[in-house]
Amino acid sequence: IFVSGYIAVFARNILPIFREVQCSPGQRADIRVYCGMASQSDAIDRSDRRLLRELQRNARRSTAELAEATGLSTSACHRRMKQLEATGLISAYVARVRREALGYSMMFFIEATLDSQGMEHQSAFEAAVAKIDEVLECHLLAGETDYLMKVVAVDLADFERIHRDRLARLPHLGRLQSNLMIREVRGFEGLPIRMR
Repeated sequence: IFVSGYIAVFARNILPIFREVQCSPGQRADIRVYCGMASQSDAIDRSDRRLLRELQRNARRSTAELAEATGLSTSACHRRMKQLEATGLISAYVARVRREALGYSMMFFIEATLDSQGMEHQSAFEAAVAKIDEVLECHLLAGETDYLMKVVAVDLADFERIHRDRLARLPHLGRLQSNLMIREVRGFEGLPIRMR
């Protein structure tokens, strides 16, 4: 297993209609910083932003190394990290594991449309999706497709099993379209930290 020390930053609650439905912690296992509402983002200064930028690049560095990279004293760097954690901007530190190292050689982006837009149907669908380990992410969308899921599989036979036994049996499903990822052009390594 290959582990890299990155922090991924996710914007949360930016637009209520776009929301992350499910993501298994063991599978989207990158070190995460969650950024909250705009008001919370406005509360951080340039030093905090430099620190977040460096943490996204490599969060395994010591406080002294991070302090040197950001131009802060070690004590100030440590204090700012604790404050960012306390306010929820940094919520967890975990390792990001390469999916190929675990045998997941294939990735699919799957569009799902429900047969009804009722809240009960959405809740039932989302609860069922949350129980499928191979679904790394699921997002509610605005547009023709209701949900977009990111799914991993070992090979085509494995995906056929996941599709047949799990995805096709999701409740209130109207349409399911699978898209095979051929190659990752750019992977997510964190949000851009704008220096104000």
